[in-house]
Amino acid sequence: MKTNGARFLESLGIAFEIREYEVDPDNLSAIAVAKKIGMPPEQVFKTLLTTGGPGAYVFAVIPGNAELDFKKLARSAGLRKAEMVPLKDVQPLTGYVRGGVTVFGVRKPFPVFVDETAILFDCISVSAGTRGTQLILSPDDYLRAAKALDVPVETADLTKPAPEDHV
Repeated sequence: MKTNGARFLESLGIAFEIREYEVDPDNLSAIAVAKKIGMPPEQVFKTLLTTGGPGAYVFAVIPGNAELDFKKLARSAGLRKAEMVPLKDVQPLTGYVRGGVTVFGVRKPFPVFVDETAILFDCISVSAGTRGTQLILSPDDYLRAAKALDVPVETADLTKPAPEDHV
């Protein structure tokens, strides 16, 4: 299925693969998506819309098995604080529903902060802009496409340490 995300990548001449999967409306987690498309959860990145206050929106793109560290994101983005955008505001701001958010083809592009682990992989998976469809592409191509949105794009450490790291 051609999505706005796929069309955007095509317009830039970026190679990608589309992988479709059956959507379970009761489980939209990136870990569930990873299982369905046959990729490790740390390679399936979720795109979260966050805010640092009125009119200050930032995308955080993190591994599916990780949790966003809002303090690290705020520091990286130069915000005093960061928090999730209320779910009811995600679609009006991006044009996408939860489980289908991507930085490509949004109504208005916002700065993109990608967890630094993305560059460790040959390919990563991100939502294509609709539930049930993922884009598989190289991290370099993802970053190049994000920069084509004409917004700040940075890689940074954005996640909380896994619980087993506290031993």
